[in-house]
Amino acid sequence: MKNQDFTTTVVTGATAQEVFNAVNNVRGWWSENIDGGTDKLNSEFSYHYQDVHICKIKITEMVPDKKVTWHVTDNYFKFTKDKSEWKDTDIIFEIAEKDGQTQLTFTHRGLVPAYECYKICHDAWTHYIQGSLKELITTGKGKPTPEDEAARPETPMPEDDTTKQATPKSIYHRLLIEAPAETVYEALTTQKGLQGWWTPETIAKPEPGSIARFAFGASYFKEMKIEELKPYSKVKWLCLRAQEEWIGTTLSFELEPHAKGTVLLFHHDGWKAFTPEFASCSYAWALFFRSLKLLCETGRGLPYPDFDK
Repeated sequence: MKNQDFTTTVVTGATAQEVFNAVNNVRGWWSENIDGGTDKLNSEFSYHYQDVHICKIKITEMVPDKKVTWHVTDNYFKFTKDKSEWKDTDIIFEIAEKDGQTQLTFTHRGLVPAYECYKICHDAWTHYIQGSLKELITTGKGKPTPEDEAARPETPMPEDDTTKQATPKSIYHRLLIEAPAETVYEALTTQKGLQGWWTPETIAKPEPGSIARFAFGASYFKEMKIEELKPYSKVKWLCLRAQEEWIGTTLSFELEPHAKGTVLLFHHDGWKAFTPEFASCSYAWALFFRSLKLLCETGRGLPYPDFDK
């Protein structure tokens, strides 16, 4: 019978020792939200992602430059029916040198398709192993989940009666994207990601305070100030240049993990009135979010000018 455990392999030009050291630098590639030792046999550490995923792990095997095994002693998922999925599973890193290169084989033994969390965990582990851990090995810098800040207040939802003329006015959209929050966040913050779903004529940096420029044809563009970046949870822009009704509005993208991926809550705040441009903009955002969803789920979006096809 075919082994159904999740597994993925990374091959690099680094030495086995370099790969081994990177694996044990868990805060350098997985998450900064880890308490306890991660580089000694029989050490125990805990991991959390907001209040969505919490687990306890014990290092049960450590063979220098060859193998590391973790055993999950306890686990909590907020978004699954069985909150303890992952408990009593093993996370294994096997290292082998061959033909001048080093192969790292990652296996999460017990993480199988029957688990409700399998798809989101499959995609998240792929992000961290093939992306963050590989970058830590090859460049010395990974992309772990940053340390949690203080809990942010929930964003108030608009009143149900959207015909009321209270100020300011807001556009809201909410959708499920079947990809991990890390993938969606990258699509919302990097130049490559934004080019893939909004417009190819994008110049942007994932840096608070920077100015992003989005062109739509030869004669029209928008400029946004990056007001806030909270990795894997929130992105906020302030519109500086665009059509007059856009200027001074704010655009917020809030991400919440879900068993099937990520829920995106978008709100475009600060409109002065319910105008034809407001209505057209709301429809256009819906089309562009279809493009974002396609990009995150399939690797190919429908950015301008193809977003309405």
